[in-house]
Amino acid sequence: MAKQWGQKAEELEITNRISNMGMAKKDESNSSDSDEVADNANRADTSLLMKIIRQGLVESKLDIEIQRKDPNSPLHSVKSFEALHLKPNLLKGVYAMGFNAPSKIQETALPTLLADPPQNMIAQSQSGTGKTAAFVLAMLSRVDTNKNYPQVLCLSPTYELAIQTGEVAAKMAKYCPEIKLKYAVRGEEVAKGTAITDHIIIGTPGKMLDWGLKFRLFDVGKIKVFVLDEADVMIDRQGHQDQCIRIHKCLPSNCQMMFFSATYDSAVMDFAEIIVPNPIIIRLLREEESLDNIKQYYVKCKNVEEKYRAICNIYGVVTIGQAIIFCHTRKNASWLSEKMSKDGHSVAVLSGDLTVEQRIAVLDRFRAGLEKVLITTNVLSRGIDVEQVTLVVNFDMPMDMNRKADCETYLHRIGRTGRFGKAGIAINLIDSSHSMEICKTIEAHFGKKIQLLDIEDADEIEKIGA
Repeated sequence: MAKQWGQKAEELEITNRISNMGMAKKDESNSSDSDEVADNANRADTSLLMKIIRQGLVESKLDIEIQRKDPNSPLHSVKSFEALHLKPNLLKGVYAMGFNAPSKIQETALPTLLADPPQNMIAQSQSGTGKTAAFVLAMLSRVDTNKNYPQVLCLSPTYELAIQTGEVAAKMAKYCPEIKLKYAVRGEEVAKGTAITDHIIIGTPGKMLDWGLKFRLFDVGKIKVFVLDEADVMIDRQGHQDQCIRIHKCLPSNCQMMFFSATYDSAVMDFAEIIVPNPIIIRLLREEESLDNIKQYYVKCKNVEEKYRAICNIYGVVTIGQAIIFCHTRKNASWLSEKMSKDGHSVAVLSGDLTVEQRIAVLDRFRAGLEKVLITTNVLSRGIDVEQVTLVVNFDMPMDMNRKADCETYLHRIGRTGRFGKAGIAINLIDSSHSMEICKTIEAHFGKKIQLLDIEDADEIEKIGA
């Protein structure tokens, strides 16, 4: 069954890629409009990108913060998967996936998720820290294969994220063919009047609502485990929050609730409190990006041509490993890419008109050093670590929807350099009084000097690379 599930995931992924390509072609007719507007990150796409890119776990030395609503709840951590007393074939599947020891979040989360009686949990940590593997392992462990009906529901906000979770489940259940899994996503149909006999259903809220409440293809009252993944993305999408709550209301009172999110703002927590009674709350404290080891400069330019000349002057003098250049719009990114390519620079472009698969291909090439310059929009303002990046250029200063300085985006952008304790350089190209105002606001916000750089003075440029 696990093999069939994996094949199904592959089929659905191929279908999805074809539909994505169709969407991209459809969007081409409107590209002249979309190229002019700010190209910002889509939360669901960013989350999917993180999950695919960070297939191995991120080593984290950050502390975990734990809050217990119920002081009687058992709480301990484990340093090995053997200590969890899993079914042998499930443990075999975990090791086959390349997990040698639990990640920081898994050390604390798994003993709680697998405890008897079942404990409810809210967990927050960034992508790549092992959240998905943790709740999938708990889902598979709770299944009673002697009962041929759905016992576990796992909700993801998008088709693509559901497929990713399903692929993790398929790999982990590789040696447990008796565990049956099913997707509740677009393109998957079940004949009306048919009872679903699979043990685990992974899907999106709308489809799950239709199957469980509208067509009654399974009994929601028999569900033992309810997982809500990517909660911050979920509440970002129209209607998903209401659909989740409607499903949740039909679950039995003894159903184990697991709630996972990469972020932890007030909207996420308000949602969590509706879904999860008496939870243990686990938070992996976020690593703060710092400007301490980044030299910041600004260059005065009259127009885009002068901005381009500034970039060329820097490249003519400073030895650069790899660079990321941030543009506000797809139009600027495209224009700059053409100019740099014509002048013999090895350039890659990453913007919102690419599918997730295409973005991954671009990033893989950049990581491998096949291109030295990555020109991108805000779709890549956070979360991607490339060790060789020594220079970040803000071709356009980061602005919010009100055209005010976006200090958080600035931090995430230039935080792409100066990673892993190395020194980095950030250069801001200023072509108007408005962009100068943004630069001054950012300088005041962080209390870090952004120095004027004379781009026509080779000696001055040489100093920044020293």
